[in-house]
Amino acid sequence: MHGRVEPPAAVLKEQVARALREDVGSGDITADLIPAAVRAHARVVCRETAVLCGSPWFDETFHQLDPLIDIRWHFHDGERIAADSVLCELEGAARPLLTGERTALNFLQLLSGTATTTQRYVTLLSGTACRILDTRKTVPGLRSAQKYAVRCGGGTNHRLGLYDMVLIKENHIAAAGSIDAAVTAARRQAPGVRVEVEAETLEQVSEALAAGADIILLDDFPLEQIRTAVAMNRAHEHPAKLECSGGITLETLRTIAEAGVDYISVGALTKHVTAIDLSMRIDSMRIDAAPG
Repeated sequence: MHGRVEPPAAVLKEQVARALREDVGSGDITADLIPAAVRAHARVVCRETAVLCGSPWFDETFHQLDPLIDIRWHFHDGERIAADSVLCELEGAARPLLTGERTALNFLQLLSGTATTTQRYVTLLSGTACRILDTRKTVPGLRSAQKYAVRCGGGTNHRLGLYDMVLIKENHIAAAGSIDAAVTAARRQAPGVRVEVEAETLEQVSEALAAGADIILLDDFPLEQIRTAVAMNRAHEHPAKLECSGGITLETLRTIAEAGVDYISVGALTKHVTAIDLSMRIDSMRIDAAPG
């Protein structure tokens, strides 16, 4: 697990800058209708029960538009929020507050949605030794943000990309000639990196164990075959960690965990995102006195 650590600052800044370029373009011609001297106070309200996530992206959005905007949070990322809670208050020039509203809320509603869904899965595994993993099925350009949201929801990150872990799948096995050949090549080319093998049959589980895989992914295994694979693994001299994936639902999740696997990976955490219902409302405005 990578801990509840934000992505590198440069990555976060670029994600926000890209989103602002997409939305603002050559300028916010609607916000420009408001006199530059007008200041405003606003509140962000969460309309449903949720796990908060995305405050660093929210803050960065407004601060790229105006570093002087003051944001006061009442909750922290990872906290469970009751419906109708005020998440934060903002104060500053009205124009950048209006310009940044949608982009900031887009980050907050997306990432809070990912964190909330993750916590739902994690809660169902309470009392077991099994952990929920995410996948690479993420919104393009926002993987590090969604991976952070999974951590805020209590989940665990699988590999961040193609560079930090070997995952040998069906086509890799076919190209290499066998599971053993693929694992041997991985140990030679990427020493010290975890090697996972995706198995589609119990025979492949046996081959992956013999090859010394660190993790074996049981892909679309029926429950009885999962139990058999767990027994095979426990009986082996050098057991691997076992991961399940494929067609797993909230209804089947705990039964699979109780079969004895170490991980369950769920693409729906980041792929099937339901945004949290948030709104930002300006509740007071004033005009700055002219200088001098």
